[in-house]
Order: sequence, then structure tokens, then C-alpha cells
Amino acid sequence: MNDEQRAHRVVVIGSGFGGLFAVRGLRRAPVDVTMISRTAYHLFQPLLYQVATGILSEGSVAPATREVLRRQRNARVLTGEVTRIDLADRTVTSTMPGKVTAAPYDSLIVAAGASQSYFGHDDFAEHAPGVKTIDDALALRGRLFGAFELAEVETDPVVIARWQTFVVIGGGPTGVEIAGQIAELTRRTLPGEFRNIDPARSRVILFEAGPKVLAGFGGRLSEKAARELRRVGVELRVNTKIVGVDETGVDVVAADGTRSRVEAMSKVWAAGVAASPLGAQLAGQCGTQVDHAGRIKVEPDCSLPGHPEVFVVGDMMSLKNLPGVAQVAMQSGRHAAAEILRRLKGEPSRRPFRYRDKGSMATVARFRAVACIGGLRLAGFPAWLMWLLVHLVYLVGFRNRLMSLLDWAVAFGSGRRSERTVTRSAIRGLQAESPPHPASDHGSAQPSASGRPGTV
Repeated sequence: MNDEQRAHRVVVIGSGFGGLFAVRGLRRAPVDVTMISRTAYHLFQPLLYQVATGILSEGSVAPATREVLRRQRNARVLTGEVTRIDLADRTVTSTMPGKVTAAPYDSLIVAAGASQSYFGHDDFAEHAPGVKTIDDALALRGRLFGAFELAEVETDPVVIARWQTFVVIGGGPTGVEIAGQIAELTRRTLPGEFRNIDPARSRVILFEAGPKVLAGFGGRLSEKAARELRRVGVELRVNTKIVGVDETGVDVVAADGTRSRVEAMSKVWAAGVAASPLGAQLAGQCGTQVDHAGRIKVEPDCSLPGHPEVFVVGDMMSLKNLPGVAQVAMQSGRHAAAEILRRLKGEPSRRPFRYRDKGSMATVARFRAVACIGGLRLAGFPAWLMWLLVHLVYLVGFRNRLMSLLDWAVAFGSGRRSERTVTRSAIRGLQAESPPHPASDHGSAQPSASGRPGTV
């Protein structure tokens, strides 16, 4: 077709909240939408920690993008890693193994999200992975439950203690939620299931470089969250920086300069995020800047400076110090779609994006949460009920809402968790990280009836 006959082409990069809400915002528009994402699912990231701790299945929080958009006839989905955005030629290049695809666009929405940030210590990632993807959550699930399996067959108390120590780095919402759920796992779910070890004697240590956890929620809610974490057995170490991470533990420095070490086989990093590298690539082409987190500075309407046909939304945009939360991604994605519609209709556009803050909330433990909504501050069970309702509303699909509600009823009511599968590869990976026993050590192999060493 020539330019007058074909529909306006919109390319959306990313299948997260920003990308999905942008595509849905164009469902009745006379446009052809192409969504390009490195994953074939839409991830409900706020519940990823519950996949990691055995409460929810990965399918409940990550429905297939094609299924979500199956009724939207003007949208198609391509799976691939975006490697190049050419602003001059207006093309997006993506790759899959053995295949390179170039997608032309008339309008572009970049919602590629963010990854974990290690603040210049990328070597920490090998032994303290983050929780940003389904792969991360499943790997952490294997690490958590596998640690107890390996502790069960040990005889050395020092090695057992190392397997039963869990370190969470970062006192924001993700770190608090993970630490709280690991503590409940060790004290409510696993006791009575092992014969050689007592899961309730496990240590869960939460490190925070600042003076308090959940600092963004205000002093009162932060203190309540801290008390609740201690109640369920989490050890809080505030004003403490991580300066080293290896296979068997972490090195830390307290506020007074005292250096110490914590032996732990399981470490989780939840201390910071960095925007997709696509932000720096765009900044280099249009002459703008990225901030310390790699987010690109945009115009008030979320468009790229000098390129009104390109919108950058969600975790990738730097605008008015907006936080990197799901609501910002949803609303900015909708705003970009609305701007494209206004232009196609010949209506005035370039309207500034106005974020409507719907509040923040985080679970701390079973039936306990904190919520900050406008001037309202809630803690405890009322905040937990609000958290439950909000997350049910924003989960995609009726089936996912129903299954999540049933899993929550079982997990929070009885303490049981159905998603506890640990693969052999996960166990082997943990064994590979464990240092070998010295010859004089008891080891984990016990003699068999024939007098030969037994195997596990």
C-alpha cells in the first residue's frame, strides 16, 4: 500500500504495564499495532516475590501476551530482543536466535522497563540475584527450598547454619515483602517436615543502607513495618552497607565503620533498579541525557525531545521525579496512546502528562501490610485487605484472579504452599556453589549397610 492507503503504524516496545496499557488504549484506533518484547508474557511484577516463595504459580502472574491481546484485532505480538532503534529511519530492530526483524513505525512507544541495579558492583549479581523476571523468581524458589533439602542431609552444624541463613539486601517494598515471606515460610510452612533440621531456627536477615525500612512510607508506617518484621523473626540491619558478596556469604560495613561477615548460601538483591539500556541509546541519538538510574529525560507529554512521534513511558522516563511504580507505567502508557489518537483525529495534542497518585502499599507478613494513600495512612489488617483488593483488580484475567484468591486462602489460612517444586538442576546448581568439605569434615555422605559410602 502507499502511504495514503495504509494504516498508521505504532510499535510498542515492552509487554509490561506501560506497554500493555498503551496497546489496549489503541484497541479502537485505526492503527496497526506491533508489540515487541523479549518475553512472551505480561508480568505482574508486584507479585513476583510470591512466586519465589511458593504461594502463587508463575502462570497466575505472567499470562501469555498473545492470550491477553487475542481479541484485539489491530495488534500483533513479536517476541525478540530489541537491539536498535533508528530515529532517523523510524525502524526498530529486534533479534531472536537465527532471526533479525526490522519493524517500521510512524509512532513509537518505548516501555522496556528496568532491570536490577548493583550500583557499580555487577559482580554481586552472580551470587545475589534480583527478582525482576519469572526466571529470577523460579531460580530463587529453587534456591530457597533447595537450601533446606541440602541442609537436611548435612551433619556439620556450621554448614547447616549456612544453608539456613537467608540474606535480603534492600529495605524497600520488594526487600520487605521477600524477607517477610521467607520468615513465614521457615516458621509456619516448613516446621515438622524435616527430621535432621529445624526450619524455625533459620535466620532471615534484611540489610538496608539507610536508617529505616520502607522510608518512602513515612516514619510511623516505617516503624510499624519494622516491628512487624521483627515479630515474624526477621533480623533488621539498618545503616549497613554490603561491600562484598561471594558463594558463602556477604561482607558488610556498619555506620561506625565496623566490618563483619555473615555466612549465608542464599542471598537476594532488592536494592535498586536501572532503566533499560535502550534509554541511553535514544539519548545518544537525540542529544538529551539520562539520569543516574539510566532513565531518559522526556518532554511534559512523555515524548522524546525533538521526536514528538516517540514516547518513552514507565520506568524508562525521567519526568518530575515520578517514582518507578506500576501506576506510573499504566497511566503514562495510556497517555501516550491518547496522544497518538488525538493526532490522528487532528485534535490539539502535546498535552502534559499528569500523574494521579493512587498510593503505595506493601505486605509485611500474613494479614499485615502498610498503605499510604493520599493523606490516609493504614497499617495492619485493614491495609492488608486493601492490598488484597487492589492486586485482585489489577491482575489480568478472571482465571488468574480466581486462582490467586484460592492460593492466598490456602497460604494465608493454613500456611501451606502448593508451588514448592525444586528441580534437580536447581539442587545441582546449589551444590556447585557450596565449598567442598575438607578431608577431616564429617561430610554429608553416610556409610551404607555394605560399608561403602552412601550417596544422596
